[in-house]
Amino acid sequence: MSYNLNDINEDTKSARESALLGNYEDSVVFYEGVLQHIQKLLLTVKEPERRRKWQQVRQEIAQEYEYVKDIIKILSSFKSDSSRNSNQDYGLRGYDDYGRHEEPTRDPDVWPPPTPVEHRPSPNIRGGIRVAPKKDVPTSKYRPAGKPSAPSDRDKKRVGGPSYGGGRDRDRGREKRKEEEAEKKFDPSGYDKDLVENLERDIVQRNPNIHWEDIADLVEAKKLLQEAVVLPLIIPDFFKGIRRPWKGVLMVGPPGTGKTLLAKAVATECGTTFFNVSSSTLTSKYRGESEKLVRLLFEMARFYAPSTIFIDEIDSICSRRGSDSEHEASRRVKSELLVQMDGVAGACGTEESNKIVMVLAATNFPWDIDEALRRRLEKRIYIPLPTVKGREELLKINIKDLEVAPDVDLSEIAEKLDGYSGADITNVCRDAAMMSFRRRIQGLGPEEIRNIPKEELNMPMSMEDFIEAMKKVNKSVSKDDLERYIKWMNEFGSV
Repeated sequence: MSYNLNDINEDTKSARESALLGNYEDSVVFYEGVLQHIQKLLLTVKEPERRRKWQQVRQEIAQEYEYVKDIIKILSSFKSDSSRNSNQDYGLRGYDDYGRHEEPTRDPDVWPPPTPVEHRPSPNIRGGIRVAPKKDVPTSKYRPAGKPSAPSDRDKKRVGGPSYGGGRDRDRGREKRKEEEAEKKFDPSGYDKDLVENLERDIVQRNPNIHWEDIADLVEAKKLLQEAVVLPLIIPDFFKGIRRPWKGVLMVGPPGTGKTLLAKAVATECGTTFFNVSSSTLTSKYRGESEKLVRLLFEMARFYAPSTIFIDEIDSICSRRGSDSEHEASRRVKSELLVQMDGVAGACGTEESNKIVMVLAATNFPWDIDEALRRRLEKRIYIPLPTVKGREELLKINIKDLEVAPDVDLSEIAEKLDGYSGADITNVCRDAAMMSFRRRIQGLGPEEIRNIPKEELNMPMSMEDFIEAMKKVNKSVSKDDLERYIKWMNEFGSV
């Protein structure tokens, strides 16, 4: 079905108008159709600036969509409460109040008798073709059941007097979008509904708003992630057979070097469904439920393919098996995770180009990961401490919204920050940005601080502020740790 920008504009307008008129169910259908087609549009947009703007539009529409769904939930809760109260009142009254006995409670294990089917005349069909209604017959008679009628003049004035022509065509388009959305919605039948809802909450619907240009340095890591995730979506015909996409990528490195930030950039730059998984997501106190969660996670990822599963701190979920402190339940979860990751390989190798599921993992302790999981994570890349150029770019990114004095030399500061991680450099910038404020409020009370003009608080950052901040913030990664990472990468790395 062809879908252009005018259709997105019209359906967004219809969604908002339906919400204003109180037709929340219709509004949700329009919003879902708009979000789905913006998602398809993002797969074809290559210009970074245009893509960023469309992602902002999708985020705003998704917020409106959530607001309307909240209203529907509130209204449904009112209805359920009122019906519950009426049933309770009915139970308190006797035979004389209602003129009949109270209906006995039905056994839930016994099926109720079938409801009588109302036979309606079939539509007028002539030669296999549906006959359109006559022009002089009001269209409201042919409107599907449950559809809203045309708004009154007062309602038109309230929404700015829109044109409601082509209502039947819009109803047919709405039904088509309902069918499309129903096809893409994961069917929880056969699974525990609560487990499905728990995992649905971990699908990243909102835009993390982290782009490649927001991450300083790490050129090789960005290139590999683009090859593993982005390029198979752009040219799927090339990534087949032996060139099939990597099924697993492991990011290894010291804390604070940008591993989680790279995962957020993948979620922003790619139009894939992004599952953000942690150890708490796949942990349950009930026996056997954790394994079900792992299996259900990969089933949903294959259903929503192309998709990316990001597992942060994977060493906490799949550490080395066979240790004395290992629990039986933990071993079963690890085994299920390994089995499902082998199934991802089959999904990636199919002829259907859109069945791409990639596991993206990050860890600070790669030596604790199980050997079988290490084999399944085919690409193992090292996220190192930032170089001199990367440290200078990080400084520019962190202070881009602040005033800086002319005597500040970012190149000299970057040289002095050797051995600092990205998180350490951010802490240095935060501390330096507070130096002038601390000097200004020293010895003052709360009321005096409140009366200070804004111009005196927003003083430019000086070179002295950075030097003082570097004395207070030390680096968090030792040389011994770096040597251990390098030794592990020399033995098991796969860049």
